[in-house]
Amino acid sequence: MSLKNHFYYDEAKCEFVPITYKRTEQVIYNLSIWILSGVILTGIGIILLSNYIGTPAELALKAENEALYEQLESTRYSIVDLDNQLSEIAQKDNEMYRSVLGMDKISYEERQAGIGGSDPYEDFDVYSESTSELLKWTASKVDNLERRIGIQQLSFEQIKNQYNVNKEKMGNIPAIKPTTGILLSGFGMRNHPILGYPRPHNGLDFRADVGDPVLTTGDGKIRFAGKKSTLGNVVIVNHGFGFETMYAHLSGFADGIRSGVEVKRGQQIAMAGDSGLSEGPHLHYEVHYNKRPVDPIYYLFADTSPEEYAMFKQIAETNQNSMD
Repeated sequence: MSLKNHFYYDEAKCEFVPITYKRTEQVIYNLSIWILSGVILTGIGIILLSNYIGTPAELALKAENEALYEQLESTRYSIVDLDNQLSEIAQKDNEMYRSVLGMDKISYEERQAGIGGSDPYEDFDVYSESTSELLKWTASKVDNLERRIGIQQLSFEQIKNQYNVNKEKMGNIPAIKPTTGILLSGFGMRNHPILGYPRPHNGLDFRADVGDPVLTTGDGKIRFAGKKSTLGNVVIVNHGFGFETMYAHLSGFADGIRSGVEVKRGQQIAMAGDSGLSEGPHLHYEVHYNKRPVDPIYYLFADTSPEEYAMFKQIAETNQNSMD
């Protein structure tokens, strides 16, 4: 870029005479123009970055916030999983431990431990809608889990105290698996494999080969050992406190097992088989409380892991056929 021509009026000559600039003056002029343009463009760029993109510090903070948001989203799934696990523990607490010990169940409303009043998480409203929603959900869930865990801990303390008061009863209550095989069929209406129509199935069917040991599930006294119509060879144990157990389709009885004999939990009382009206070798196991059949799955708590119990529950709920 060069300096434009400028003129002055020469009165003597009565004409406009062009002004001439030295090379140095032209260089200085060009540099000044470029520097001024650069400063202006840089200023405009900074303004645009600040208003529409952000400063380096703001960009770093934005990236950090996005990473934290993604982490919170990931944490949401872990919280949901913990919530489900706690619900399963609460269900087992009510249906198994409290039921067995004759304790009142804790209602769903009590276990949820809700709180009333104004929104305790309104401080999060200053953030964007999505962030505010996620923060409120996470905070409320964590608070709820803490309260429910506290209630569950208190429940276990009550159960422990009740157990200490009823140690004799706990020794008699049927509380272990009667055999080592996996569960085949659950309690309730099931399709009979031989008769071909649905009918009440008052116990659990366990996989067992002919001759596999059958164990009594609680301390008690043999009330019956012999044949019983379509159930084949049967052992019935009276455990006291209103409980009886029955073991059916047996291939034989252990030595010394007869009516009136006292037995201990875990003692072998018979051998599995397929006597009576049965589709094949297995063990049919029933629990009766106050002369009424109850679901034995809720009494498999002394030697059943949480994973095994969950698997048994799934099998019982999905398989609609029985072995007898």
